[in-house]
Amino acid sequence: MVAFSRRDIGLWAVLIALLAVLALISLMVGQAGLSPRTALRALIDGQGPAGLIVREIRLPRTLLALTIGATLGLSGAALQGLLRNPLAEPALFGAPQSAAATASLVIAFGLAPVTSFAVPLAGIAGALLSIGGLVAIAGRRAGLTVTLLAGLALASFAGAMTALILNLAPNPFIALEVAFWLLGSLEDRSIDHLMIALPFFVLSWVLLALPLRAYRALTLGEDAAVSLGVNLALTRLLVVAGVAIGVGAGVAVAGSIGFVGLVAPHLVRRLVRSDPAAVLLPAALAGAALLAAADIAVRALPAAIELKVGVVTALIGVPFFLAMIFAERRVLEGSPA
Repeated sequence: MVAFSRRDIGLWAVLIALLAVLALISLMVGQAGLSPRTALRALIDGQGPAGLIVREIRLPRTLLALTIGATLGLSGAALQGLLRNPLAEPALFGAPQSAAATASLVIAFGLAPVTSFAVPLAGIAGALLSIGGLVAIAGRRAGLTVTLLAGLALASFAGAMTALILNLAPNPFIALEVAFWLLGSLEDRSIDHLMIALPFFVLSWVLLALPLRAYRALTLGEDAAVSLGVNLALTRLLVVAGVAIGVGAGVAVAGSIGFVGLVAPHLVRRLVRSDPAAVLLPAALAGAALLAAADIAVRALPAAIELKVGVVTALIGVPFFLAMIFAERRVLEGSPA
């Protein structure tokens, strides 16, 4: 049983309050701006044009931003705890790339339009196939290095397949549509998309939360963790499967949204004293806040065509990632040989 301090619980409360504010703003912002009172009234009674806008258009989009962001943040924190590496992020095991490849296949060859529910199902199937491929290539008892190499191979292969699909697409306009979808967006998503992906999100959250004690034990090293009773093979399998299922479902519904899984854990890590077990829930909440804020930003910015949310998260994440690399390099250069 992992104990949490009052400071941890206080941080959860602050982040949940922030999410509530962002969710309300998300219901208000759009081409038809609404006041907080109007948005809340429309959410409750659903009457009139405002009710249609809030319930049918903005509420599904808001809920998807929160659940996908939470999944990405939790996945990043779990991977960083497993690998004991602050630069780890969900794309390591090829699940997002595999989900993008199978969903692109469905769209590019006319098997289903972008807004069809067949696209999320195809993406989730691709992510699940990546899990099976990873286990088959690396083996159930493979070490971490072999697992990472297998994930890298799968990610590279899935990226190449996506490029091949775009190259062979029979209609150049469909290929362009797929390319825009891959940039990541929550536009035109309905509550049905959320219902399709939500079971996979919940399963992912459960799998990533199960090895809670193992994350803390792994800070002492793998040998020490084993001596404390941690099953490393099972822990790796739970984390890899949880990341693949959750991130694959997110990519299948909204396209590729990068860097949230990398940035979110770092925003809260110092606030929980770098405890890898205590960082999971705050990282999930921070990831939800990041994606919700990014989605609000793309709707608030004046533009003829709505900016893709994946572009916004990349613009935020790349400088953050580079800053982390330079910080790590300074630490290494300053340490004695």
